[in-house]
Amino acid sequence: MKKILPALLVAASAALLAAPASAQFAKSEDAIKYRQGALFVMSQHFGRLGAMANGKAPFDAKVAQENAAVLETMSKLPWAAFGDGTEGGKAKPEVWKEKAKFTEHADKFQAESAKLVAAAKTGDLAQLKNAFGPAAQSCKACHDAFRNR
Repeated sequence: MKKILPALLVAASAALLAAPASAQFAKSEDAIKYRQGALFVMSQHFGRLGAMANGKAPFDAKVAQENAAVLETMSKLPWAAFGDGTEGGKAKPEVWKEKAKFTEHADKFQAESAKLVAAAKTGDLAQLKNAFGPAAQSCKACHDAFRNR
């Protein structure tokens, strides 16, 4: 809990700054670092949920709830850093060429993250497993279409 609370505070603060985030980037490199950082933090919390959902870590309802909450908050952040002129990093050019499709993927992931939070709040591993699969698929679909390996 001691590690989760500061992360939640950082995530909440970052969420407040996400709307004007594109105006905060003096250089495209700053936007790339921002989105990669947000996506990395998301992947860490998503991975912890996945480990529980896939039986690779013991299920702990409280830990699942905490990680799902951080994931949902973080799921709102990286998208502001994909503005025009921020091409590069691991993102394919299709992010900017197919902006509507990219936005659909981001919206889908945010919706699946909210479902994952709801499932985690039940304290039921079966519900977490059921919500984890579609959330993982939304990540994979976006990565397949828009991320260079």
